[in-house]
Amino acid sequence: MTTSTFNLGDRTVNRIGYGAMQLAGPGVFGPPKDRDAALALLREAVACGVNHIDTSDFYGPHVTNQIIREALHPYKDDLTIVTKVGARRGDDGAWFNASSKAELTQAVHDNLRNLGLDVLDVVNVRAMHGVMGTAEGSIEEPLSAIAELQQQGLIRHIGISNVTPTQVAEARKIVRFVCVQNLYNIAHQHDNAMLDELARDGIAYVPFFPLGGFSPVQSAVLSNVAQRLGVTPMQLALAWLLRRSPNILLIPGTSSVTHLRENIAVGELDLSDEVLAELNTLAG
Repeated sequence: MTTSTFNLGDRTVNRIGYGAMQLAGPGVFGPPKDRDAALALLREAVACGVNHIDTSDFYGPHVTNQIIREALHPYKDDLTIVTKVGARRGDDGAWFNASSKAELTQAVHDNLRNLGLDVLDVVNVRAMHGVMGTAEGSIEEPLSAIAELQQQGLIRHIGISNVTPTQVAEARKIVRFVCVQNLYNIAHQHDNAMLDELARDGIAYVPFFPLGGFSPVQSAVLSNVAQRLGVTPMQLALAWLLRRSPNILLIPGTSSVTHLRENIAVGELDLSDEVLAELNTLAG
């Protein structure tokens, strides 16, 4: 992989990583249809140079972490596994807030057990005030609980997810965090100021849903530009993110080896200033 790297705390990772959410069943719940295919996909990702995998024990729940362990343990020294806590799943797959000290402690131990680790590289604390979207509210309590677990030696680095600028400012006063993971893409650039501020401070920004929330018109423009360049819309959206800021780390998810290779190939895609200007008109 020839794409550049960025730091997650004291870990250096390639900027194109892999998000494990799609290794679980439909709705990120239950087992995958083909477990052997999921194992093969993870091994192919690492063979292609991916050394940053994003996961969570509430994917499944437990499913993706157990698949990661089966596929890749013992882990390569340069592999960084980032997990997240703060939510739990109902028996029907529903998502609930789980950010009390007891719930976060249990979640960290569940991640350690299911991943087969003694220390977690990075733990993202997911703000669940809006459950499936950002909303204001203090994140001091969950961050302080995770900081205690870090002091116990169970966590190497802390990240925050699904957060507003106000919550980022609050987090700065409580912990030293190494990444922010939020919804961000060509069509949804609401975090521009935050992204630039984090870049100045050497803190990684990890966008999820690179094609999420596009209007039909935005999708049509993206598809037309992608067709003209001979790439897929997903490749174009990922390439734009790589160009947007050097601290952006990608975690595209897929259950297809073909799509995995297409995502990794984005590191070779060079967008002209003219194409960038055209794509920037899509911002909502």
